[in-house]
Amino acid sequence: MKKQTKQRSPWSWVPTLYFAQGLPYVAVMTISVIMYKRLGISNTDIALYTSWLYLPWVIKPFWSPFVDLLKTKRWWVVTMQLLVGAGFAGIAFTIPTTEFFQWTLAVFWLVAFSSATHDIAADGFYMLALNTHEQAMYVGIRSTFYRVATIVGQGLLIIVAGALESSTGLKPLQLQVDASPDYSTTIVLPMEESIGGENPLLSDNTVAVDEYFFTSYPETIELGTTPVPTDSVAMLKAFAAEHNTMYGFTMKEESSTNAKEGGESWWSRSVGTPLGNFIRDKFGERRDVTEDVGTYTGSAQLVAIKLSKAPEEGEKMVLNTRLNKGDKSLSLVYGERLEFTESNWDKPAYMIIQADSKLDHSVSAQFEGLSGNVSFAWSITFFILAGFFIAIMLYHRFILPRPDSDKPAKEVTAGTIFKEFFETFASFFKKKQVWVAIAFMLLYRFPEAQLVKLISPFLLDSKEIGGLGLTTGQVGLVYGTVGIIGLTLGGIIGGFVAARGGLKKWLWPMAWSISLTCATFVYLSVVQPDSLFVINLCVFIEQFGYGFGFTAYMLYMIYFSEGEHKTSHYAICTAFMALGMMLPGMAAGWLQELIGYKHFFYWIMICCAATIAVTAFIKVDPSFGKKEVAKN
Repeated sequence: MKKQTKQRSPWSWVPTLYFAQGLPYVAVMTISVIMYKRLGISNTDIALYTSWLYLPWVIKPFWSPFVDLLKTKRWWVVTMQLLVGAGFAGIAFTIPTTEFFQWTLAVFWLVAFSSATHDIAADGFYMLALNTHEQAMYVGIRSTFYRVATIVGQGLLIIVAGALESSTGLKPLQLQVDASPDYSTTIVLPMEESIGGENPLLSDNTVAVDEYFFTSYPETIELGTTPVPTDSVAMLKAFAAEHNTMYGFTMKEESSTNAKEGGESWWSRSVGTPLGNFIRDKFGERRDVTEDVGTYTGSAQLVAIKLSKAPEEGEKMVLNTRLNKGDKSLSLVYGERLEFTESNWDKPAYMIIQADSKLDHSVSAQFEGLSGNVSFAWSITFFILAGFFIAIMLYHRFILPRPDSDKPAKEVTAGTIFKEFFETFASFFKKKQVWVAIAFMLLYRFPEAQLVKLISPFLLDSKEIGGLGLTTGQVGLVYGTVGIIGLTLGGIIGGFVAARGGLKKWLWPMAWSISLTCATFVYLSVVQPDSLFVINLCVFIEQFGYGFGFTAYMLYMIYFSEGEHKTSHYAICTAFMALGMMLPGMAAGWLQELIGYKHFFYWIMICCAATIAVTAFIKVDPSFGKKEVAKN
């Protein structure tokens, strides 16, 4: 058996295992939101109910001992992949039902718990099936394929659903949008009392036609790039929302914020406000703002949409519109989903296209309105996911190695399981240097936990308030593309060098890498360069440094988890990892608003001292990760 394990290359199962680990997470947390939006669920309900789906990943350490005590990690991996596949099939079957929202949410919960359990087992199996040298070698590979799963889930699967939708309905509505400094930025509201004028979609004189199709006015939307008053765009949105709600094209969106009566809370009045004022007065950036940048926003234009003839009685035709191609600085800010029935088809529905307020050059984009069978399209998409997981389960059932160390705990009975459960938890806190290790897990990424929350806002915010003033499309390139490449390369290279010299040798270079590269944002905030090349280079360096430095963090969690209950101990480590990202990130936006971007990035550099300090206290076996100590 040991010989078989040695001959099985990790390349045959590590990439597929972590691809299978990432896909359910993105399906539950991201794809579900898009699906519910396309199926007409309100933003309030989507935000409320899908947010709770993250809970299984938060509390997974509490049942990780069961994965350690019962069966093998290999059995858990294969079984959970089967359950995830069955869950996706359940979602596919329940989407066409009348109570689809309740049923699919229930199944998404089951998928989430199965996926979180799969994460526990997969991480434990990784540590059992590979020696320490191989664990260091493939730590970057596993992270890379987890990210690939995220990209496939957010990109390819959405494209598949869109293609199915477009092939099952009317001819897609094409909206061409051009923006240029030469075009007018005048905000115009249609005059309903003069609907027979130049806008043919506002005319009541309908012409009999034999087929269904959607038409738009204007056919080509021309947007100026000069900013317009925010109040004007707000008025435009209010008009469109009132009109669409009145005629049943959209549902009225209820506010999700319930303000408490009685004014400020005790915490805000006694702690939050005084502390904020102190920080702002003592450490806030002094910046002379010549104009109120919040007064102006990007120009916007109404687009009227009309259906060619009346639907059958009781029939509903839904138009879902999205960006198909072009610059993301042009966006559909209202009217993404419109419903047409026999009672409103002869009236125009409205959507609003808006340009980014920082856009100062000519760009274009094409939006596509799809009116196919949305339920059918998403059912097929989830059937594809289900089929993939059944296939990956069968593949892993054959290809995963069978390490001798992967075995259930001995003599576990119904009477002793809870005793073993609590002893497994207790054994974590009895490890040597446990409090130093917890401090390391909480503070090693203390600077990055704050920085990552403000990268996109910093790139987007105008230069008047300390940002770089990039458009949405430019941020997609800088952070969403170049940044991800840097992060991925840093992780892969970090894994390879750690496998050559061991974790102890590369611990300090990685700690300095994750710390010093934050200085690129100090440079960007001070200089505020116009060159996209310079901005891309700085973001690439910082994200590469983070990816390279994060390797040490991942390997230390593996190292600290070594022992009898390594699976559950690693799950506990990941809980501290999540906490170390969540708590600093919660306060990052509040702090930046008080002191400004430049001083915030100065603060990030000060926080790097925490990374260096906790690194100095941990102890690592010099042989951990080195090839020469690999034993099988």
